[in-house]
Amino acid sequence: MRVALTLAGRIELDGRQIGLGPTMALLDAIATDRSVRGAALRLGLSYRSAWGRLAELEAALGQPVAVKTKGHGSMLTPLGTALRDALAAAFSRSAALLAEEERALQLRLAALTGERRPAVRLAVSHDPLLLDVLAELDGVEVTVAGSLEAARRLLAGSVDAAGFHGGGAELPETGPLAQLCSGQTLSVIPLFRREQGLILAAGNPFCIRTIGDLAGTGLRFVNRQKDSGTRLWLDRLLAQAGVPSAAIRGYEVEEFTHQAVAALVASGAADAGMGARASAGRFGLDFLPLGEETYFLAVHRSVPAPLVRQITQAARERSQHSLGYAPAEGQAGRSR
Repeated sequence: MRVALTLAGRIELDGRQIGLGPTMALLDAIATDRSVRGAALRLGLSYRSAWGRLAELEAALGQPVAVKTKGHGSMLTPLGTALRDALAAAFSRSAALLAEEERALQLRLAALTGERRPAVRLAVSHDPLLLDVLAELDGVEVTVAGSLEAARRLLAGSVDAAGFHGGGAELPETGPLAQLCSGQTLSVIPLFRREQGLILAAGNPFCIRTIGDLAGTGLRFVNRQKDSGTRLWLDRLLAQAGVPSAAIRGYEVEEFTHQAVAALVASGAADAGMGARASAGRFGLDFLPLGEETYFLAVHRSVPAPLVRQITQAARERSQHSLGYAPAEGQAGRSR
């Protein structure tokens, strides 16, 4: 079963009706092809029909939205461009809401028709403990992504839940992470506390004691990818210490998980990286703590409550007995 919802609507002016979808398509095609004939071909219309739609739109608005230019086909007028931009913004803002509603409706219809419930899709910032919990569950599909990317995917409706952290800081007031916490259809649950710091070669041969020691020592650093909470945390710490990223050898070398960072250090391919204490412990590496943070799970209302409780309880239980973790209690954001 696949549910598809689309934005349909109209603008009424002096008794005339302007369809939002057809108008957006026509204006966008003219702007792209710089030709009414090209726009007609793109939309599968006759040349006459395309001009007819254009004439109806201009009659309703009382002003031209496209003009012919000698030797250059047709182009949108300032009014046509502004109208296209306004419609594009409306469609863009509605896309995430429609995707959420599509998923919710699909799940409800599956229950009504007896069709097998589709898997719950999660995008999560990498964490060894959480991935171990999720690996034991049926009916879930997991993708590892940075915190910001996981948040964007949930906001766009392409996943049902997102695991994220604020990089050792309070959650920001703006951006994707802040949007998760203010969403009307989302619950944001603190799963556990975890310790992050510098993962160092066994014995700490470079005698690293502070974040500033990463520069000028000749050690090879391995970084996390852009948009990951860990990368955001590192950049903030470097800025506070007055250390330019260019002074760190290997700053531009990126890995996508804590495990990969620890594995490179353990193999001798790198001397240091930032990550969770748990990953350093798994490889018998040294660890310089830099702080603790809360790891959150944001879930859409369509996710079954029993599954959410199962993930939450399992994560909190394991965090009591795992190196570098502690359970987080309470709930932030909108409750279920």
